[in-house]
Amino acid sequence: MENSCQNSFKKGVIDGLPIGLGYLSVSFAFGIKAVQQGFPAPLAVLMSMTNLTSAGQFAGLDLIIAGGSFVEMALTQFIINLRYALMSISLSQKLSEKVTLIQRMLIAFGNTDEVFAVAVSNREKVGKKYMYGLILLPYIGWSLGTLTGAVAGNILPESLITALGIAIYGMFVAIVVPPMKKSRTVAIVVAIAIALNCIFKYTPYLSQVSSGFVIIICAVAAAAIGALIQPINDVGAPERTEE
Repeated sequence: MENSCQNSFKKGVIDGLPIGLGYLSVSFAFGIKAVQQGFPAPLAVLMSMTNLTSAGQFAGLDLIIAGGSFVEMALTQFIINLRYALMSISLSQKLSEKVTLIQRMLIAFGNTDEVFAVAVSNREKVGKKYMYGLILLPYIGWSLGTLTGAVAGNILPESLITALGIAIYGMFVAIVVPPMKKSRTVAIVVAIAIALNCIFKYTPYLSQVSSGFVIIICAVAAAAIGALIQPINDVGAPERTEE
């Protein structure tokens, strides 16, 4: 008997509605920041329409503003967005066998953290129509929010734009703090990353290292140290016992 498959476009749209609404606020902040840094509104919207990655876009924007090299940009985006490759591999096991390679590539483009979480939470396998519906509103929300923020950045008072810019930091706090409260390992990795970043910022020679490479070094080093300090047992592996 074949596994049942969730393949309703309408159900996908309904499930994606909360994600799309959430993306409006975050991308609004991105649009404001892009315009503040001298980006034309159409260019900011194009960046959102072709990337669909919050952390990657904010980091990329900072690198462009700082005049970073293509190598820095490529390495930074690779490190920040590497998780999407892993999530796409996992999601591919959840997709119906009828989903073709090209369709899987389109789905992978819109596979964000939240889309992935909703898709894999389905008990049944999911089809292309459901995934297209699930991705549609988050994509529109992310692009529309960027456009709204970019336009608002040109017409709103400077004081209000500065206040709205705090939403960027609120987004990162909302992403980092909950996992820190639940996991001691995450808290250790975050503390290590903060310490390393401070070292690079306030040490005379290290402070000359470009921001792009600082992001890469801090992220990789903190993750590696965290893995050594608090390794995670393989799934299904037996616990180590003292003899």
